[in-house]
Amino acid sequence: MANQNPIRVSVSEAARLFGINPLTVRRAIKDQQLRYVVVRGRYKIDFASLVKWSQQRPLVKYKTETKGLGQYVEKWRIKNTLYSPNPKSSE
Repeated sequence: MANQNPIRVSVSEAARLFGINPLTVRRAIKDQQLRYVVVRGRYKIDFASLVKWSQQRPLVKYKTETKGLGQYVEKWRIKNTLYSPNPKSSE
């Protein structure tokens, strides 16, 4: 089932989120590696296709982890087990 309300981001937002150059994103659009729509003359990239694309490219994946959103993952981890999901409750 397709997502009825896809998340879409601009070229500059995609570049910031993934820690890459906007030209890299534009090249992927040009090479038809990303799904997008054009809204008022600007690309709006489907976020799911952006994530999939980024995970298939080792350099982009590395930059995401070091310069993009990935650099914050460790800070976001729940350290207090009182508020952490109980692994026994998900069984």
